[in-house]
Amino acid sequence: MDSLILGGVEGVTEFLPISSTGHLILVSDLLGLPDTDFLKSFQIAIQLGAILSVVFLYWRLIFTKFEVVKRVLAAFLPTAVIGLAFYSLVKKYLLGSEMVVLAALFLGGVLMIIFEKFYKEKEDSLRQAPAFVGTMAGRQNFAHRQTQGSTVEIKNLSYKKAIWIGLFQSLAIVPGVSRAAATIIGGLVLGMRRKTIVEFSFLLAIPTMAAATGLDLLKNFGSIQPDEFGFLGVGFVMAFITAILSIKFLLRFIETHDFTAFGVYRMLVAVAFLLWVV
Repeated sequence: MDSLILGGVEGVTEFLPISSTGHLILVSDLLGLPDTDFLKSFQIAIQLGAILSVVFLYWRLIFTKFEVVKRVLAAFLPTAVIGLAFYSLVKKYLLGSEMVVLAALFLGGVLMIIFEKFYKEKEDSLRQAPAFVGTMAGRQNFAHRQTQGSTVEIKNLSYKKAIWIGLFQSLAIVPGVSRAAATIIGGLVLGMRRKTIVEFSFLLAIPTMAAATGLDLLKNFGSIQPDEFGFLGVGFVMAFITAILSIKFLLRFIETHDFTAFGVYRMLVAVAFLLWVV
């Protein structure tokens, strides 16, 4: 049951700007799970399920648009270097720290609210769904045109901007910051459309999370007991299913909303958990 819960938490929160790692740490504490090396590896490994959900939804783009893939890999480079350099430090001192997570959640929420208050997206950036999307055909046509627009913008993204997005993403090595939030806010600062940077964030998660998971499994595979692989499998499948639903939800949400609500949510979670601990 714990594997199902944690897998669901990972899938729901991975692509929302609220920190999946932070939520996994807090929920693990609520469930009374011991802070073992396996739990830390489990929290990282089930990200593979979330990765697979992106591949499942965007396979055509991934395997046919090489210019898009090159931009994604360019953005991944800063995170790879910084993540590799600080991997041991983060896992040993930060990954199990509730106070680090709570501080990052709260401060990240405050910054997100402030950012959205003063940020003004370009007039042609926030494209509202036209009236005809009430029909099935209208929704499919609108989604197709929006996706095509995002693909073109990513293909034309300069490598300099891609690297800057990767630097923003690297802030998420601190548990509770949120990889999605750092990437998305970074892209908005650089002038990208909201939907484009959200989808770029999905794609950037593939090499980023695959590398993090691969590195952890490489270093700790021998310490995982045979009976623990079943728990990993359950968490993986649950993360895959819920991540698909989460991605679809976020794409619908940003058609008419900014991220202020997520900022408020982060603050409320941090305060509520702090009061519960005290």
